[in-house]
Amino acid sequence: MHRAVAAFLALLVAAPWSAAAQRSTLDFDRAWRFHLGDVPGAEAAGFDDSGWRTLDVPHDWSIEGEFSDTNPAGAHGGALPGGVGWYRKALAVPQADSGRLVFVEFDGVYRNSQVWINGQYLGKRPYGYSSFRYELTPHLRYGRARNVIAVRVDNSQQPNSRWYSGSGIYRHVRLVTTSPVHVDQWGTYVTTPEVSADSARVAIRTTVRNAARADQAITLRTTVYDAAGKEMATASSDGRLAADSVIEIAQDVIVRTPTLWSLERPYLYRAVSRVTCGGRPCDEYTTPFGVRTFGFDVDRGFTLNGQRLKILGVCLHHDLGALGAAVNTRALERQLQIMKQMGVNGLRTSHNPPAPELLDLTDRMGFIVLDEAFDMWKKGKTKYDYHLDWDEWHVRDLSDLVRRDRNHPSVIMWSIGNEVPEQWNNDTSGITIARELAGIVRALDPTRPITAADNNTDPSNPLFRSGALDLVGLNYHHQAWADFPKNFPGQKFLATETTSALNTRGYYDQPSDSVAAYGGRRTTRGPAPNENYRISSYDHRRAAWGSLHEESWREIKQYDFLSGMFIWTGFDYLGEPTPYGWPARSSYFGIVDLAGFPKDPYYMYQSEWTERPMVHVFPHWNWTPRDTIDVWAYTNGDEVELFLNGASLGVRRKQGDVFHLVWRVAYAPGTLRAVARKGGQVTATEEVKTAGPPVRVALGADRSTLRADRADLSFVTVQVLDRAGVAVPTADQLVRLRVSGDARIVGVDNGDEISHASFKADRVRLFYGKALVIVQAGERAGTATLTAEGEGLEPATSRIVLHAGRPSR
Repeated sequence: MHRAVAAFLALLVAAPWSAAAQRSTLDFDRAWRFHLGDVPGAEAAGFDDSGWRTLDVPHDWSIEGEFSDTNPAGAHGGALPGGVGWYRKALAVPQADSGRLVFVEFDGVYRNSQVWINGQYLGKRPYGYSSFRYELTPHLRYGRARNVIAVRVDNSQQPNSRWYSGSGIYRHVRLVTTSPVHVDQWGTYVTTPEVSADSARVAIRTTVRNAARADQAITLRTTVYDAAGKEMATASSDGRLAADSVIEIAQDVIVRTPTLWSLERPYLYRAVSRVTCGGRPCDEYTTPFGVRTFGFDVDRGFTLNGQRLKILGVCLHHDLGALGAAVNTRALERQLQIMKQMGVNGLRTSHNPPAPELLDLTDRMGFIVLDEAFDMWKKGKTKYDYHLDWDEWHVRDLSDLVRRDRNHPSVIMWSIGNEVPEQWNNDTSGITIARELAGIVRALDPTRPITAADNNTDPSNPLFRSGALDLVGLNYHHQAWADFPKNFPGQKFLATETTSALNTRGYYDQPSDSVAAYGGRRTTRGPAPNENYRISSYDHRRAAWGSLHEESWREIKQYDFLSGMFIWTGFDYLGEPTPYGWPARSSYFGIVDLAGFPKDPYYMYQSEWTERPMVHVFPHWNWTPRDTIDVWAYTNGDEVELFLNGASLGVRRKQGDVFHLVWRVAYAPGTLRAVARKGGQVTATEEVKTAGPPVRVALGADRSTLRADRADLSFVTVQVLDRAGVAVPTADQLVRLRVSGDARIVGVDNGDEISHASFKADRVRLFYGKALVIVQAGERAGTATLTAEGEGLEPATSRIVLHAGRPSR
């Protein structure tokens, strides 16, 4: 027997899978065998995969490839390769579990996945964003016998996406073992139909399956616990399941003086469902949930727990920059933390079902989520996209999304589609499909409103005429928002996608009052796009269909009936490099760049959406003498006074609907200092200094303590400093990297939209003074050290502690 396989079998035999366990859930991410390319016969249990690469999933093979304009995904798909890949994994199942059921659960495989166990075909799943599972039980061998799961992933037909999709088993995998009598997959549905300060009625619907050949008497006892683990309420129901059948059991409990889930205090309860069969435990299933009320009003907009609240949201694609599509909980958490610091309270999962971990985070961190199902329906947007699978799969995919996500308190709305072609040209199929999809959602979850993101804002849009939508979701056309009550009388409104402003971090065109709108490869108004593929970081560049950041926010802020907005986009993402094509390979839309460094408009939102005193002054202060530079400042104070080398350049007051303050300054090297005041008192200051020649490398880790779990990450910023310790904002040095200890570099990036350097390298070039290194923990406790060196520069080191406990945050 191959040594690695033998060791792995021993590990699984020792795993907690005993027959006494009611339900076991085993992390199934580690030690898969992978081969890039199609291999006839690789589904067979006896196939020799000893020469294949060993890796952990989640895994994205596309992000490991080379950028090229010949890759069939094209620049809009990220200019990275697709293809066919195979994954195989061995497992052993203890003999004691021969009377139990075993399932393999995939959170997402992109795309066209096919799965086998011991050469037996289990099925396929074309949609790369759906979660799914297969039962393995009928085909398993027990004891020391070797079982093999094989997965073929086919992402060869491209383009199949309008953005970067990634390829492979890019989300988590689990092995779940249950009794024949058990709570079904996504088998609980928890709602809170009556909520007051004194009590909350919690309605619980539990689907229990009996896969045995005999009838079974059962008792379902459901207990609600608070966040501290205190029992709050219990319900018990007796029933009898016929052989090979499913029943739904309805239970109601009362939670006294409930703590409401809110953005400020995202409080979670747990409903624990315990099934007993003839007095012995059969299954235990836990469902986190929140208690909250919400609503949309024609005049007042959105309310949460009775309080008016403007939804301040962003759209996010699913890639994680240098990590590609491979899901990592810490990387998702970092994105949400960066958004939270900007003042964001909402998230749209553009344009597909998200990773389950994202919704776990939004539940715990306090975000409002618009959960979106599809980017297209029966009519396609690219040659090989989901429209080819629509007829066979859309009912299953939408149903699974709702069942999976309907217990998340952060999920407030469902979107059944984004800018679908059926909304145009009076296409009556749009009416039929919208009604069908809305019917599927309401049958599974009547508690949340349904919308669709429409860029045809005419009231004659078939989707609007269908009557299927609870919220009119409009993309762009901000000039028409004020007329919404007249054009859509009695309807509730949500700006499902806004803005599409364009920026490159650290790059500035003068003068800043020269506005330009770009469409495709050509300009539609104002200056042409730069031949260097950079777009100015002042808020004065946008896509032809969009608006500047200040323009959209001005409208949303003004009108109460505008429930909120979802900006395109929170982060840059791979693919869709509007207004360019190749050699650009990532977007310019983000408020934060691909590496996670905020662009300047980030601080405009922070000045409007947060209360902690702040001021942000820009651009950098390394220019050529006699240049005239527009200096902008954002603040949540009343005014800002600007100083250059100690001399005041005047005070600018924040008033009306202008959200930035401007000084036109003759450049002289030295120090710009912005002083913000409110009520005459200084509330915040910020300085920008002229940097001299670079002298040394500097590293700044977001966290210096990690879990030794082979997944936790430290995001390390790389800069170069002058002799006085000032960061050089125009630096473009190449920095070489190495790690000692049980850790490794899993990604490098710098936010440059046209960089074709590998994300999986041991070196990175600074882009406008910054770069990023992502370090992943191994599994041994100890210390890891990252070293960064650049030619002619003093090196830098960053020490990272790895331990078995939770990391310091």
